[in-house]
Amino acid sequence: MTATDPGPFKLRRNTRDLPKAVETLAKALPARDLKTVLADANRTAVRKGGTSAFGAMTPKPADWYCFEEGDDQTTDWYPQGVAVSAEAGRPDLRTFAVSWYWKPEGKATERGVRISFLSTDTRRYRHVLLVEPKPDGSYAAVNIHAGGVAWYGDLLYVADTSRGFRVFDLRRIFEVKGDDDKIGKQGGRYHAFGYRYVMPQVDAWSATGSARFSFAAVDRSTTPHTLITGEYVDPAEDPGVAGRVARWPLAADGTPVADADGTAAAADAFTLAGAKIQGALSHKGAWYLSQAASSTVNGSLLVVPDGRTAQVRRFPVGPEDLTCWGEKNQLWCVTEFKGRRALFTVPL
Repeated sequence: MTATDPGPFKLRRNTRDLPKAVETLAKALPARDLKTVLADANRTAVRKGGTSAFGAMTPKPADWYCFEEGDDQTTDWYPQGVAVSAEAGRPDLRTFAVSWYWKPEGKATERGVRISFLSTDTRRYRHVLLVEPKPDGSYAAVNIHAGGVAWYGDLLYVADTSRGFRVFDLRRIFEVKGDDDKIGKQGGRYHAFGYRYVMPQVDAWSATGSARFSFAAVDRSTTPHTLITGEYVDPAEDPGVAGRVARWPLAADGTPVADADGTAAAADAFTLAGAKIQGALSHKGAWYLSQAASSTVNGSLLVVPDGRTAQVRRFPVGPEDLTCWGEKNQLWCVTEFKGRRALFTVPL
């Protein structure tokens, strides 16, 4: 990895009327905090369950969680991003957030993105549907790839590939009791495709440069803490193009440090040490990169010590976004393919 121009990595705050729309929802729907949602979790993860996600990886990960069979086998939803409460600075939660995007076979109504909140204390998890609030008091599905998530304090940053970030607030989760086939306010009632909880978008940071936002993480080992973003590049689609990562200083409230007109500039940027990178994390001067291969071939973990050559380690099949549980010296990742889905860790 070599330093490169951070100029293309710029974001401008684009809040619009989102707070007003969320306040309208707050008057109509009961608010629930994350601990309440976790106490109401309706699915159970299996710790160190049987899975083919690891393929030929030797040794296997130090620990892992498998999703319920319905989530492992579905061809409608695909896990992408992962963040842990330790990344957020929330030791009281011991919880993972995993983003899934809707990619059904055949034609179907867009259902957007959901977040699985999984408690390591109970091994229970629940899906929460992300929604985009509307000024009229309704909301719509969030139709993005959600390739990465970063968690800081109460804020959840969801990567929106060409647009930047959509921001969600864990203090703004609402309970909905609607029909399975409807979304938003219809017939005087609120619906969320059968999901019991929705989390509306509260803010946005829009890209003003040429950078793409494929994955995300937080580095709490820097001063100040930094938000990491990066670009997935497939040489077959973009020959000769190298992916990049960048780091953005965070203010105490968890927002990128911005100038008077609301523009945030990355502090530094680097070219990636390989192609088809699905997740990147920096921690104590080293970079960690998850590299994809195919739906049946093991991926790789590239470890790049500060200023040195990348080390290549065997990784599971279909590795995606990365997050760091620094106090436990753990690197966590999630795998995406049907029948091979697991949330797993290896030592940093």
